[in-house]
Amino acid sequence: AALVMGDALAVSLLEARGFTRDDFALSHPGGSLGRRLLLRVGDIMHVGVDMPSVPESALISHALLEMTEKQLGMTAVVEADNRVVGIFTDGDLRRMLGRNLDINKTAITEVMTSHCAVISADMLAAEAMKIMEQKKINALIVVDERQCAIGALNMHDLIRAGIV
Repeated sequence: AALVMGDALAVSLLEARGFTRDDFALSHPGGSLGRRLLLRVGDIMHVGVDMPSVPESALISHALLEMTEKQLGMTAVVEADNRVVGIFTDGDLRRMLGRNLDINKTAITEVMTSHCAVISADMLAAEAMKIMEQKKINALIVVDERQCAIGALNMHDLIRAGIV
């Protein structure tokens, strides 16, 4: 009974002071609520040499090597100025298997997904997870304000970060 009264008193004080979920997250950044409310995509995305990316002129074979090396199950497909034109994923690979394409002669642009979902580095990681769930995808390309690829994020990154 004493614990219940103590909890009730604590909750009443928090409500009276206007203590919000955001305040709690700032006070407990290591907890699951703190991570969900504070962790940004930029904190956990793959960047630089760890980000899978191929030019739009690449062949499927080049994209597959990039995906294998970076181990994210996807690669961004970019223009010369690094603007995203599409994404090539494990799912795209499975869908192309019945087409009898020569991976050493076919351009990645013939099998990639154009108009792919992209996110910004300042987005909450929890929001990125919602996008993945809604679109039933496992990876996202992170872009800057010019739509240039600056990073990549997949579901495993969110699991490791404690978001899922």
